[in-house]
Amino acid sequence: MFDSYRVNTLEYDPKLCNGCARCSTVCPHGVFTVNGIAEIINLEACMECGACQLNCPQRAIRVDSGVGCAAAMIWSALRGRKETSCSSCCCG
Repeated sequence: MFDSYRVNTLEYDPKLCNGCARCSTVCPHGVFTVNGIAEIINLEACMECGACQLNCPQRAIRVDSGVGCAAAMIWSALRGRKETSCSSCCCG
């Protein structure tokens, strides 16, 4: 399982949500669930890829993609390392 970090840039405004469920469909780590409106159920799993923000037609979600653990995963893949710690590339 992906080991994320406890602080990330994901912001969600439920007042703007229309319940389309695109966020939960595109999120690779199950951060969202939708029961009428979206709800964050696993914030620590967010890898800040930005898929939820890009697919939210109401602009209820903001995240700084390209930072945090998504960047760590890319750097690890490029360097051929199995670790996905973000402390070595961007967060530390």
